[in-house]
Amino acid sequence: MKLWVLGNGQLGMLMRHAGMPLGLEVVPVGIDDIGPQQLGADDLVTAEREHWPANATTNSLANHPNFANLQTIQDLADRQLQKSKLDELGLASSPWQPLTDSTDIDALHKALGERVLLKQRRGGYDGKGQLWLKQGEPLPSLDGWREHAIAEQGIGFSEELSLIGARNAQGEKVFYPLVRNLHQNGILLASQSPLPERDHLQTQAEEMLGKLMDAVDYHGVMTMECFRVGEKLLINEIATRVHNSGHWTMTGANISQFELHLRAVAGLPLTRPVVLSPTVMINLLGVERNDQWLTVPGSHLTWYNKEVRPGRKLGHVNLVSDTPKHLRDTTAQLLTLMPENYQAVLEWFVDH
Repeated sequence: MKLWVLGNGQLGMLMRHAGMPLGLEVVPVGIDDIGPQQLGADDLVTAEREHWPANATTNSLANHPNFANLQTIQDLADRQLQKSKLDELGLASSPWQPLTDSTDIDALHKALGERVLLKQRRGGYDGKGQLWLKQGEPLPSLDGWREHAIAEQGIGFSEELSLIGARNAQGEKVFYPLVRNLHQNGILLASQSPLPERDHLQTQAEEMLGKLMDAVDYHGVMTMECFRVGEKLLINEIATRVHNSGHWTMTGANISQFELHLRAVAGLPLTRPVVLSPTVMINLLGVERNDQWLTVPGSHLTWYNKEVRPGRKLGHVNLVSDTPKHLRDTTAQLLTLMPENYQAVLEWFVDH
């Protein structure tokens, strides 16, 4: 069986590796125009990204009848359509409204509060494509924002959690445990799972993500990023793909998010993920490779072979251990080999 991936970044690369033990030929294809690809009638297509330019290469994949979730990917990639779908399903998210040419900013603050976050309708991940409007501060230029963005109420949240689930064509759903995430400058720095102290929120999260996947007849892995406000979850973003906060599953669970996605898309049996060990995933952002990371007990390095640039996701390290205390100790050891800003991970770390 041949499965094409629209996009050839690290997510596509990791899907290709996950397909090998299953006997799946996974072929990531970049978004540059290198001419139409020759797909077979029975081939399958998935995506590692929500946005791509229209050209001969991408069109040859996007127009294939076996492209899983194409319309859902395109719809939910638009934040205005995504928020509208969540409202339609009664799924809690931050209060919002479109930012139009006629939107009055004073009225916007009256409706949404003193802190309002503008988000571009398309793109703008990892802290990009966002603009804060704070009452009492000078109003920034809104050129290029009106009619192209939504406005959300600034949420005072306790922590950021994510849930990764998968659904197949028969409607069967499985989920990983909740993940706790640490962001710096809008970019994911670290993730930790499982979270025994958040087990009581697992059912709430699964019902929310499951309702959305059922409503759009989704096949594959979907990710729900949430704010925890007290004991309530508010959906922040939906990703119709495997996700950075799920990289811990490569070593911390019996099945990775990448294999689970391929199984769901290809019609192979799903299995409920089983946690093998407490895990912390640390993103490697703009740092030169250091083989000393591999000397830390329980460390697993995944290096993406990209050119090093400031802030760029170049790889990740998963740390696994049999006890939370030992995991904290090894995390501290790894951080001695990392830039100073990574020390925030230890302050954020939770001992279960």
